[in-house]
Amino acid sequence: MHSSNAQNFGWRGRWIAWRNRIFGSERFQRFAVRFPLTRPIARRRARGLFDLVAGFTYSQILAACVQTGLLDLLAEGPLDTATIATRIDLPPAGAERLLRGAAALGLVEPIANAWALGSDGAALRGNRGIAEMVAHHHLLYADLSDPVALLRRGGGGGQLSRHWHYAESSGNGDANAVAAYSALMARSQPLIAAQAIDCYRFDRHRRLLDVGGGEGAFLESVAARVPGLELGLFDLPAVGERARMRFDSAGLAARTTVFGGDFLNDSLPMGYDLISLIRVLHDHDDAPALALLRNVHAALPVGGTLFIAEPMARTPGAEPVGDAYFGFYLLAMGSGRARSSAEIRAMLHAAGFSRSRPVATAMPLTTSAIVATR
Repeated sequence: MHSSNAQNFGWRGRWIAWRNRIFGSERFQRFAVRFPLTRPIARRRARGLFDLVAGFTYSQILAACVQTGLLDLLAEGPLDTATIATRIDLPPAGAERLLRGAAALGLVEPIANAWALGSDGAALRGNRGIAEMVAHHHLLYADLSDPVALLRRGGGGGQLSRHWHYAESSGNGDANAVAAYSALMARSQPLIAAQAIDCYRFDRHRRLLDVGGGEGAFLESVAARVPGLELGLFDLPAVGERARMRFDSAGLAARTTVFGGDFLNDSLPMGYDLISLIRVLHDHDDAPALALLRNVHAALPVGGTLFIAEPMARTPGAEPVGDAYFGFYLLAMGSGRARSSAEIRAMLHAAGFSRSRPVATAMPLTTSAIVATR
């Protein structure tokens, strides 16, 4: 920030200008590395900056681990390099390089003359939804190969939007069009569902309608935790049929009702005192998102509740998830944006809800929640 411009922003502008002059000084950087009290800080900041520069390479190492099945293989027990190379169909030198790169990231770790699954690799396998996201990230990376072009065209128009064309086309699609999206959302749902159910008393309600509920993964989790709750799901007819098969297989047919329709244009079924939007609102631009909230408001009785759970922008401690990852993911998808809790609550007020409040979750890095009352 130029010093003359900094004056226009008061003491904070002057502070930022002074700080940036200091941090940008090669002389100060050399001093910070040599001085014992500042050396640990300088090294930590240098590591953070390097990780930012090298992040794409790290992501590709992770993608290679997922694509080759390396992490699943090592979950069976330690193996030597030669055996791993054969099992994941890589030449020994390629396997060795992948293993060493993965070890540097904590995904695997060396043990004697073999390799074992690392702690971060085990954690990743514990949330299969992450691996599912990584498996299709090549589409996102292709769109981000020229991020400036993506920003200039206003999003969409690339590989990710073609893959999710059902989302970009305002929710239209047949069974084939929605299958990949629905399956991915269902496989990545368990962690989100657990946090949502842990942070809110669903047993306060009699009937729950999950709007945009996909294949029914969230409702299946709710059903296991809240036995007396009557459940409904509203989504496109092709998606609803997939949910109906899931409920039948889980023995939930008697407790669930599936409604087919377009939640942006069709009226929602009434008679539910609780409606949920789980990772739905951020998939839509402002105008359709507000239309959806008004549609929900119209369907709820006076005193009825809306429960929203999704990653949110500007969440303290989780800023990169909302504003960086989902900011660019949704831009590439061609629909939606991550919003802050304050932005969503302002939209709820505009949609007619009398009051709303944020609800703390165990892991805001992946899920934040808001409850609103009609």
